[in-house]
Amino acid sequence: MAFLLRLIVNALALWLTTLIVYGGVHMTPYEDTAVGTVLTYLIIGLIFGLVNGIIGTFIRIVAFPLYILTLGLISLVVNALLLLLVSWISSLMGFGLTVDGFWWAVLGALVLSIIASILGIFIRPRHAD
Repeated sequence: MAFLLRLIVNALALWLTTLIVYGGVHMTPYEDTAVGTVLTYLIIGLIFGLVNGIIGTFIRIVAFPLYILTLGLISLVVNALLLLLVSWISSLMGFGLTVDGFWWAVLGALVLSIIASILGIFIRPRHAD
């Protein structure tokens, strides 16, 4: 259940990011219908979650001294590179996320992380005490 909830949060955050950072981060659905668009966001949300969970975690562990040295500012670059990686993977499928450059990726990653954090606060599963 938590995996599905995280997938929906990622998809919503990606959708809102493409609306806010309209000039440089956009989504190309595999089918021009509402269902095709929603499935595209869910697929790209899944890819983003996998890339962030596997590769992002590895990079954060290896680059831990850089995180300390830059007081965490390197995370903007790491998240931008992960967003560019998701864009590249989705371009191999012929649909999905398109990022127009590195600085658009930095802005998109910043907006995406803020939106995902806010959505995570509101959609966090409640524990019954």
